[in-house]
Amino acid sequence: MIKVLFFARYREALGCESVEMPAVDDLTVALLKTQLSEQGEKWSQVLSESRGLVAVNQQMVKDSHLIKSGDEVAFFPPVTGG
Repeated sequence: MIKVLFFARYREALGCESVEMPAVDDLTVALLKTQLSEQGEKWSQVLSESRGLVAVNQQMVKDSHLIKSGDEVAFFPPVTGG
């Protein structure tokens, strides 16, 4: 299984802070986004945001990163600071 976490406005938009997904061979962050987006329009809007950030096991990654069983994937909206 893979634990998927959502933070800040993503969590608010989706109405949940985490989900668990089955691990499959050759699962990338991009494919996970596609699978999650199939849950509805809100999911698709959140996960298609091009400036969103993704971390796997607390390390920032790109959409091509391979995910394996036991990994924790976190989605963050873009952040600004000053």
